[in-house]
Amino acid sequence: MNRAVEGRPLRADAARNVDKIITAARTCFREHGPEVPLQTIAVTAGVGPATLFRNFADKEELVLAALNRQLRRLVDPVIDDALAGLDAADGLFRVINAVMGVASEEANLLGAVAGRRGLLTGITGELFESIAVLLGRGQGQGSLRSDISMTDLIRLLAMLIGAVDTMEAGSDAWRRPVALVEDAIRTERPDRPLPPQSPLPGTAFDAILG
Repeated sequence: MNRAVEGRPLRADAARNVDKIITAARTCFREHGPEVPLQTIAVTAGVGPATLFRNFADKEELVLAALNRQLRRLVDPVIDDALAGLDAADGLFRVINAVMGVASEEANLLGAVAGRRGLLTGITGELFESIAVLLGRGQGQGSLRSDISMTDLIRLLAMLIGAVDTMEAGSDAWRRPVALVEDAIRTERPDRPLPPQSPLPGTAFDAILG
């Protein structure tokens, strides 16, 4: 595991290089897709290949660091707010919405680690712990179904993240399936219409739907 993900302190110049590499990786994955070569990322970051490999042994480590940074930046504050809030169910779905926003924006990063559960475990452990707390609180408050387990919720979240593949990257089409999941696990259905339906991209999906 690279030092940036492990949380070990880096010298100021090394920390700047790590930041530049991760920023370049996100740009390159977004522009070129999950198969972008590491050489392209190094050039975009303005560092040599040796600097990149000194911090990240391979593409998987770099992808993990980039995803980890986005979750820490965009999801952790939402988790803290949700855990401090009074309405656990509302907090739970604000966390899920934040995760889905990252998943949509970083669709090509997720594509680069598809099927690598070991990598994803490294960035989701604390997230799942927080979700479990919110689930338990929501069930205690009577706002979430008592027969929903954490295993159910993990699978539902994995299903939602997988659905990003059926959406335009960066879109908010995920809001509708999240609302459907919310309807399914709350004890009372929220008094709001479903978010608008978004079309499925790609000719393959068009053919399936006729």
